[in-house]
Amino acid sequence: MTSMFTDKTLLITGGTGTFGNAVLRRFLETEIGEIRVFSRDEKKQDDMRKHFTHPKLRFYIGDVRTESSLRGAIQGVDFVFHAAALKQVPSCEFFPLEALRTNALGTENVLNAAIGAGVRRVIVLSTDKAVYPINAMGISKAMMEKLAVAKSRVAAPQTTICCTRYGNVMASRGSVIPLFLKQIQDGKGITITDPKMTRFMMTIEDAVDLVLYAFEHGSAGDTFVQKAPSCTIGALAEALKKLTGSRVPIEIIGTRHGEKLYETLLTREEMAVAEDQGGYYRVPADNRDLNYGKYFTEGKERITEQTDYNSHNVPLLDADGMAELLKKLPCVQQALRGEKVARGKE
Repeated sequence: MTSMFTDKTLLITGGTGTFGNAVLRRFLETEIGEIRVFSRDEKKQDDMRKHFTHPKLRFYIGDVRTESSLRGAIQGVDFVFHAAALKQVPSCEFFPLEALRTNALGTENVLNAAIGAGVRRVIVLSTDKAVYPINAMGISKAMMEKLAVAKSRVAAPQTTICCTRYGNVMASRGSVIPLFLKQIQDGKGITITDPKMTRFMMTIEDAVDLVLYAFEHGSAGDTFVQKAPSCTIGALAEALKKLTGSRVPIEIIGTRHGEKLYETLLTREEMAVAEDQGGYYRVPADNRDLNYGKYFTEGKERITEQTDYNSHNVPLLDADGMAELLKKLPCVQQALRGEKVARGKE
């Protein structure tokens, strides 16, 4: 797979985040020509520069909200992984226009710059929250997906634009896993919003695999989802207690503003047209034209019979199964060695 990147230049927007760091770990020692990290945070760029100290790595300060700041960074680029986003649900709820400016309009800027520079492939990273959105973050990401699919129709064949969608990545920024570990280490009770709440369980390596799969197999306007197990938050907390031998109590604090009971990765309408490709689903772009009559005269009986793909209707891991999965995470390994765990990193 990485051979497709031999001597090529890759740009990662929002590249100082969890996803960008994982891509660098995966790619820097391959035959890739150059990796460009584009972000607005000079401190994180400096930290990353000192950590990797690699001649193939280049850094660009800029903001996806400003298309002009992308132009220099994207010249000569072959491929783009677009990961820049505002992700915190509560912050986006209070500042919805800021979420729209970064997640939707910022994506429009990235796509325009990529098409103008002759980039060959762009993979746009989305989220389960874009499916049946109930919060500002999800709405802005849903608009991002619509923009990407619409742009893919006019950009192809020169520039192929695809989307990937995944749920919360375990131990990434905002994940409850480092928070729960810290609460255990501090001897405090684990605070759970709703123990029956379910979430897909994906590692950051799974997220990178999904993007690479979309890169290799995607056509213009496709959306890809990786199949994954899920777990209740209650079982997750019990698994962490079991691994650490902790007896701290679990405190139920109630669902937060804008928070869903479960994650949905594909709507039933998408499931009706999705291609099952083994470990992944591929949803082709809806390429109907502006003849609106088709919307009223051409229906699909399968849609009414279909169910969506969500974390409530896939196999659920119990506490034992979740404990085995958690052992793979560096923050859990750190806690088991007796080292202090931070609340979570970008």
